[in-house]
Amino acid sequence: MSERKVLNKYYPPDFDPSKIPKLKLPKDRQYVVRLMAPFNMRCKTCGEYIYKGKKFNARKETVQNEAYLGLPIFRFYIKCTRCLAEITFKTDPENTDYTMEHGATRNFQAEKLLEEEEKRVQKEREDEELNNPMKVLENRTKDSKLEMEVLENLQELKDLNQRQAHVDFEAMLRQHRLSEEERQKQEQEEDERETAALVEESRKRRLLEDSDSEEEDGAPAPPQPALWPNPTAILDEAPKPKRKAESWERSVGSLGSRPQLSGLVVVKKTDLDRSTRRDPAASTPGTVQNGKAADPVARAPGVSSLSQLGAYSDSEDSSGSN
Repeated sequence: MSERKVLNKYYPPDFDPSKIPKLKLPKDRQYVVRLMAPFNMRCKTCGEYIYKGKKFNARKETVQNEAYLGLPIFRFYIKCTRCLAEITFKTDPENTDYTMEHGATRNFQAEKLLEEEEKRVQKEREDEELNNPMKVLENRTKDSKLEMEVLENLQELKDLNQRQAHVDFEAMLRQHRLSEEERQKQEQEEDERETAALVEESRKRRLLEDSDSEEEDGAPAPPQPALWPNPTAILDEAPKPKRKAESWERSVGSLGSRPQLSGLVVVKKTDLDRSTRRDPAASTPGTVQNGKAADPVARAPGVSSLSQLGAYSDSEDSSGSN
């Protein structure tokens, strides 16, 4: 098993590496490499955003006729994750960055622009101080003032932190809790007082209303004595006979009352009545007219309605016989 882990190979004594034929490959050959997007970009074809750190299987090649201080520049080919459009970018060793070349646009990067602006300001300052010693003194004075202000601000922050360090937050919270409890207790007492006042006011109003109603009604009526002082007295009382004509009297009325049925019965006018109207002397009772005596019952006052009905039937019989 030990021979499988051998790292060194055997070279014969007559081995000459210069005799090994070299493989001739084109200078612009491409290799497939695995890389991550070095910056945020957006595809020009479909508008898809490709964020920094997205992994791709890219093709790598060496840019011909371009170099920086003897360092080769490489170009990478990737495909959009949405529309599979080809995107190319290459290295920028001068700025230690990458340069977008084709297929996409590089998104805005504030950090990079800020660094570039700082570099530009620093370079301008160095150029001014190179030929102007008074500018150097002025810049140093400004730097010293700025440093003093920073130190003062830092000292103020330290003092503030020390003052806050001596504050007892537990006591503050306890005091706040006690004040909150007192406030709630006062609010509860005020609510109870208001409730009691409302109850008292409603009770007084009810008493006034009761007194007014008693004054309007007057003295209460005395209790009525019981009809039967002894509970068994109702058995000794004789039963009253029930009237059979109660329903008739309730609907029509009593038979002896003339005004109730006098308007309902109309007496038929006969020849006897016409004759009596013509001869008022013959309308007296007991007179004889056309061989018949007048009916004294039909004209007598205070006669019941049933008697009038009888007279009505008699008049019909008499007219029929004639």
